[in-house]
Amino acid sequence: MNEQTAIDRTQRDYSAAVKKALERKPQLYIDGAWVDSSGGETIEVEDPSSGKIVSRFVEATDKDIDRAVAAARTAFDDGRWRNMPPVMREKIMHKLADLIEEHADELAELEAIDVGKPKGMAAAVDVPGAASHIRFCASWASKITGETVAPYTMPGGMLFAYTLKEPVGVCAQIVPWNFPLLMACLKIGPALGAGCTTILKPAEQTSLTALRLADLVHEAGVPAGVFNLVTGYGHTGGDRLVKHPDVDKVAFTGSTEIGKLINKNATDTLKHVTLELGGKSPVVVMPDVDVASTGPGVAGAIFFNSGQVCVAGSRLYAHKSVFDDVIEGMHQTKDFWAPRPSLDPDAHMGPLVSKEQHERVMNYIEAGKRDGAAVLMGGDAPSSDGGYYVNPTILTDVNPQMSVVREEIFGPVVVAQRFEDLDDVVRDANDTQYGLAAGVWTKNLAAAHQIAAKLQAGTVWVNTHAMIDVAIPFGGYKESGVGREQGREGIEAYLQTKSVVMKMD
Repeated sequence: MNEQTAIDRTQRDYSAAVKKALERKPQLYIDGAWVDSSGGETIEVEDPSSGKIVSRFVEATDKDIDRAVAAARTAFDDGRWRNMPPVMREKIMHKLADLIEEHADELAELEAIDVGKPKGMAAAVDVPGAASHIRFCASWASKITGETVAPYTMPGGMLFAYTLKEPVGVCAQIVPWNFPLLMACLKIGPALGAGCTTILKPAEQTSLTALRLADLVHEAGVPAGVFNLVTGYGHTGGDRLVKHPDVDKVAFTGSTEIGKLINKNATDTLKHVTLELGGKSPVVVMPDVDVASTGPGVAGAIFFNSGQVCVAGSRLYAHKSVFDDVIEGMHQTKDFWAPRPSLDPDAHMGPLVSKEQHERVMNYIEAGKRDGAAVLMGGDAPSSDGGYYVNPTILTDVNPQMSVVREEIFGPVVVAQRFEDLDDVVRDANDTQYGLAAGVWTKNLAAAHQIAAKLQAGTVWVNTHAMIDVAIPFGGYKESGVGREQGREGIEAYLQTKSVVMKMD
């Protein structure tokens, strides 16, 4: 039987805890309390596995945004968080991580319903990753230090100089729809660890886990005003935050197009900015690989989370001697990655997040076909009753001028190309506006180091893909972003340095 008709794509029933969360009154979390909006507009929550509307949340007004910023400003200026003993801040943040873990099943289900990703994947990746970000950053609360400095041009003993590391202030944090909970914690973790106050704005497509996160922040004992949550559209609420004069820093993850606009608007008040933007990540497969493991590995690099990943391995360059075998290995994963409803326990890939995203991906596939690309796998949407499914797709016979090669599709679509010469493939891999990540598959460690040094990317994986850890800095080259998140650099992005110089006589 054809696999498209064999799969039941009817979404499963929701748990009692999730039904309760979906029925909550649409409100905003401002200054330590759930409050009504000053307006009456709401935004629908759609389950992309079924296309059904399952909840609503607030579309924040300008007045709501201003209230949230004012609360964060007051909380920062009076020092209720930044001046709290580091041991207490750390304790509260660990409590928050504990609560995330205690509610892991509910959070994973909410994420699955909201984004369309399999619940099992959310339970294995998103929720533990969110808790890890909070824990890692909690440990920094007691480890932020300055240093004494010996002046270079002055006699010894004339001056005493030292530096202080201080929190940057009020932070507007705007997160994407593909990993809502994980990205929210990736943003608020370093801000809270550094002593900042925050206003979190989740994506308008996926705000469910952010709303539950606010409940847990409150329960953990984070003081009023230190964390605030506003929901709504990016072009209204997000734009208001970026331009607000009382916001000191903007951290954004999303498309390069919107990132450029945010960077431009933040310049008017010279805000600190961290941007993690788009990607079109190359994956280079050398002739010496173990094809049996490489085929499934590079398939996972693109089909994980339905390809809705900024580091997705969407451009495959396999040496001509192994190209056919690698493609065959990818093709053999077709049933594994066949899209299913997000609450199906057998799901490894779910639907795309929305009708808009579904249309975008299908339009790219059709454009590729028109431009002459051959479809070796997928290239279509399976039948369903309302869900936004796209079959995992491999395109070949492509050239660098095609939109499917140059532009970020953000779906389960890989363009596969042969290569012979190493210098040529490195040149082709770098022939992009993006530089977020790349992958190399080889048994030759010397070759791996040599290629990694030549690739223009913020992260290069060898014999794996998308292995992201909170301790390892993450960010992009070129138009893939500004600054770094995670690790020590991620904390320092929320700090500024003050020099103190004292004459000793």
